[in-house]
Amino acid sequence: MAKPLFDPKLLPIDAIAGEPAVARERLVPQWLRSRFAEQPLWTPESTDERHLRRPDGTPATAASVLIPLVLRETGLTILLTQRNPDLTDHPGQVSFPGGRAESYDSGPVDTALRECEEEIGLDRAHVDVIGTMPDYYTGTGYRVTPVVGLIAPPFELRADPSEVAEIFEVPLAFLMDGLNHQRLSAQIAGGVRSFYAMPYGEYYIWGATAGMLRNLFHFLRA
Repeated sequence: MAKPLFDPKLLPIDAIAGEPAVARERLVPQWLRSRFAEQPLWTPESTDERHLRRPDGTPATAASVLIPLVLRETGLTILLTQRNPDLTDHPGQVSFPGGRAESYDSGPVDTALRECEEEIGLDRAHVDVIGTMPDYYTGTGYRVTPVVGLIAPPFELRADPSEVAEIFEVPLAFLMDGLNHQRLSAQIAGGVRSFYAMPYGEYYIWGATAGMLRNLFHFLRA
């Protein structure tokens, strides 16, 4: 099993991003639909990890994740998973449900919905896809397409124990506030790796998941 090169929880915080939170009136289904439909000009943050990959010319493996926005009475939440600690890639980390593309998938959206069904048992009939975000490259060699979908309760979940240790939700408003975005860095063999972390209670959201959330944050603030 590939072990993490460092424990991000033990690193000092370099800075707090600190940008103003996304306005509450934007964190509602109607506004989100319109934002993805209009596609305003904005610039993704260069937090992906493609520079950490070895320059051997191997193309990145296509993958997709679902960013599931759950319509709760108290406001939208984002559904996340804690990965099984025995997995080869990103063991024990917080992530969106998703995985690598297969030849029989019709595209990135189909990959995200299929993987979500397999990992957490969420039937695609419950997912209202409203758009996609820019691809995100990981140091483990994946080119990940984030697919954003609205999820209306009630729905049933069933975690695949070989991949998912826990399923939980975090308020979207918490994750869309720059005061909750920590900037950290670590010295590794490929150079300095800088990344974001968004701790929430007992859950430590960081790395690629936090990087994709930062892009969602910028997109909604644009």
